[in-house]
Amino acid sequence: MKKVDVIIIGASASGLMCAIEAGKRGRQVLVLDHANKAGKKILMSGGGKCNFTNYEVSAENYISHNPHFCKSALSRFTQWDFIAMVAAHDIPYHERSHGQLFCDNSSKDILTMLLKECQPLSVEIQLNREIKSVVKNDNGYYVIDIGSAKFAAKSLVIATGGLSIPKMGATAFGYQLAEQFGHRIHPTRAGLVPFTLQPDDKKIFSPLSGIAVDAVVSSPHKSFRENILFTHRGLSGPVILQISSYWQPGEAVEINYLPDLDLFEYLQDKQKQGSQQKIKSILGHLLPQRLVSTLLDMELLEKSLQDASYQQFQKIAGQLQSWKIKPNGTEGYRTAEVTLGGVDCHEISSKTMESGKSTGLYFVGEVLDVTGWLGGYNFQWAWSSGWCAGQYV
Repeated sequence: MKKVDVIIIGASASGLMCAIEAGKRGRQVLVLDHANKAGKKILMSGGGKCNFTNYEVSAENYISHNPHFCKSALSRFTQWDFIAMVAAHDIPYHERSHGQLFCDNSSKDILTMLLKECQPLSVEIQLNREIKSVVKNDNGYYVIDIGSAKFAAKSLVIATGGLSIPKMGATAFGYQLAEQFGHRIHPTRAGLVPFTLQPDDKKIFSPLSGIAVDAVVSSPHKSFRENILFTHRGLSGPVILQISSYWQPGEAVEINYLPDLDLFEYLQDKQKQGSQQKIKSILGHLLPQRLVSTLLDMELLEKSLQDASYQQFQKIAGQLQSWKIKPNGTEGYRTAEVTLGGVDCHEISSKTMESGKSTGLYFVGEVLDVTGWLGGYNFQWAWSSGWCAGQYV
């Protein structure tokens, strides 16, 4: 049985960051992963460009049953610390909307950086390793059995991620291990995920597939503004992914397709100006014609502005600025970017990421009940939580 100082299960963003930091402290680190490649989710993220952090990061960008938990880690290893690391490796990057930072070239740049950081340190990464069992012996060692060999360490880090994108190898292993050592798991569900529609709504709206519109989407708990995208299966786009993390099954969402306009007032003004245009022409300058024709009655759209009543203007404004639809559900883990829920953070040290149930056991990244918004926040949580654990394992 080979003994090391630290075993990390998961060659993930958080796992590799933890390995680097532990290695810098002279710790002998072994990283085990069942995948054939390290950092698979890093490689496919951000459309292959890796949205690795965001210029604006605060606890408000995260969802957790313990909303204060993430503050300590985010303040000790910040987005600026990770940006400095990226700059030190001469990785070109650019900012997109809402402070999101992406690689100019490829997500591979971020993974290569992490692996390069590991190289001069006592960090060994073993891939294609399926873990049969994890036990803690009487001497306080965590013993990992992979069938062909056993490894032992007094510090064990769980960096296994969540359940999103199972084709990339996501499993419930991290949650099962947490439960094995007495931890509570908050129920998990898909987050940052497209909505599917009720069968009748799907028939109506699937012909709009490919249309994208800047919109405000609200659930009873939260509002976001970004592009909404109609798909063959339902609703997607950044604003839908954002709201999906707050949406509860059975709830309707409200959509404002013209957030910068008071449409009722706009139509009144146009009428007073004597415009002879048809309503569909007026609205066609504001929104895609196909969307307008789907959301509003054709008889109303064919009316001249001069023949329409204020009551009809109110109906139009209501339909385009507070349109309600009840999703059938989400596309689930298959396309979800993150997993909501996870290991209860009340049972974890926010300073060290160590378990309050079993000494020497640590949890980092997505396996914890901390879920970020779309826009680089989940990667920043991985870097910050991994860094913090790396100072103590």
